[in-house]
Amino acid sequence: MSTDDEAGDRADEAAGVDEGYEAPRVDENYDAGEIDDGRDATTDAGEASAAETDDPPRRVEVYPGKEVVVEFDPELTFECVEDCTWCCHHGVLLYDRDLIELAARANLSETTTDFRAEKFVVREEKGRDEHVADDGMACAFLGDDGLCELHLADERDWKPTRCSVFPLAVEREDGELHVDVRDSAREHCEGLGVSERRVIEELEAFLPELLWELENPDSDRIL
Repeated sequence: MSTDDEAGDRADEAAGVDEGYEAPRVDENYDAGEIDDGRDATTDAGEASAAETDDPPRRVEVYPGKEVVVEFDPELTFECVEDCTWCCHHGVLLYDRDLIELAARANLSETTTDFRAEKFVVREEKGRDEHVADDGMACAFLGDDGLCELHLADERDWKPTRCSVFPLAVEREDGELHVDVRDSAREHCEGLGVSERRVIEELEAFLPELLWELENPDSDRIL
């Protein structure tokens, strides 16, 4: 062995280098420069959040001066799928501003109810087999055709805040809004990962500005 080889071995030993270790290889064709360490990097867009991957949560400014901490995979895509009405089988929570908007479109005494001191859109018996939950009920505004009657009747395509947020979940943590995929959506929503519409690029469509004004914007309250 040459003097140079001996010196190299001593340097490796001092640095704790295992001669049998094979360093992760870099895929030169991958634009983002991710390291391939032999693991399968393929992940369904609806299954992983940023916390479950190597990517740290990222802050995104949705409106001027109003940020969210994004917990979901930035590659997540979403698009409503025809005949999938699972998100409309529940009674959606209404905030004060939602009530004002809804009052201009419907009779609140017939379409809303109180639950634990909060207002919700009522669930009602639909008398049909499709577009209903297992108990045969769904949102009062879900029509027989599986479409929202509020959408159909409104030129501005208005919908309650919590309907806009789906399939995301919002919570306030240490004064900041955190956004992830709703756990129930991972299990039931058919619109995750079926299109090229990246959610992180269209957060304004999912997160009404009202959310930053709420003391408790948490998304885990349904009827």
